[in-house]
Amino acid sequence: MEYSRLFMMVFIVFLFVVIFIPIVKRIAIHIGALDIPNARKVHKVPIPRLGGLGIYAGFLLGYMLFGRESIQMNAVLIGSFIIILTGMIDDIKPVPARYKILGQIASAMVIPFYGGIVLQDMSAFGLYFNFGGFASIVTVVFIVAIMNCINIIDGLDGLAGGIAAIYFLMIGIIAVMFKSSGLDVILTFVMLGATLGFLVHNFHPASIFMGDSGSLFLGYIISVISLLGYKNVTFTSLIVPIFLLAIPILDTLFAIIRRMLKHESIAMPDKCHLHHQLLKLNFSVTKAVLIIYFFDVLFAIASIIYVMDDSNAGVIIYSLLFIVVITLVIRTDIISDKRIEGKLPFLHKNKEKLRRRVRK
Repeated sequence: MEYSRLFMMVFIVFLFVVIFIPIVKRIAIHIGALDIPNARKVHKVPIPRLGGLGIYAGFLLGYMLFGRESIQMNAVLIGSFIIILTGMIDDIKPVPARYKILGQIASAMVIPFYGGIVLQDMSAFGLYFNFGGFASIVTVVFIVAIMNCINIIDGLDGLAGGIAAIYFLMIGIIAVMFKSSGLDVILTFVMLGATLGFLVHNFHPASIFMGDSGSLFLGYIISVISLLGYKNVTFTSLIVPIFLLAIPILDTLFAIIRRMLKHESIAMPDKCHLHHQLLKLNFSVTKAVLIIYFFDVLFAIASIIYVMDDSNAGVIIYSLLFIVVITLVIRTDIISDKRIEGKLPFLHKNKEKLRRRVRK
């Protein structure tokens, strides 16, 4: 695909989203789609959400101008409409997690069962897995998991949008390297323009949040691009796009472990995510976001090196980055409360009894 066409995809969609977002702000304020501050949130004043509507509008414009009709693209359009509607409803009036997960599953099912985009097998570091008759189910689980990873990391101005933009940029670089021209490439560059356009309004201090409509939609498109790229041999392994998402995936994993240790629901929100830990270390919002960007870019660079047939160097960089992550886990409360663990060698089931013992 010509470089000029790729540039036009990014630029036109970027310009449209930059112009369209102020309209979305007015809509959000008019219908009461506002993010109200509370003890868990960082911002101090109500901020319009529903920014995902602006990103979605950019995606639709990009498809109309540059897309090609196909069964796969129809599946993406149907599934994306379901998830954007689910997110918008939650942005206007928050709904229980169990209802949102139904919308996520419904949107994800369209991809393998109608679009025929299936995660049939997977290889990584010499290991090979074939999912056989469970491939469609694994595909749905993969899409839902990525959607929730992006949703969970969306906690600071510009964080989720920036991570998504880095993902689209790196996938775009890999696609150019492989001279790929499939649906995954079109979606990648269209979404790069849409996320960059949104970041103009969302970077700190944000004037609008993407809301669940944005984070779920971004997660949905990211997962679909990963599946399409693997199917179209843009990637030598699905492990590459997964490692590009290492930061949100690890943050989600830590959240699940943390809540299980506390005997809480894994859907229970808290203030112990990676970005919260950086804020506790007295970094400003902007610095915390830039630090996460930095490590996300390092994971992305390692992935590109891995793709360029220098897998040993890629593995070395991955390993060094994971050592840094483990160090962060040890030194912060991202998994469990160090103030309690410092007093006792193990976690007790009864937290109140544990706290009483610590006070004594």
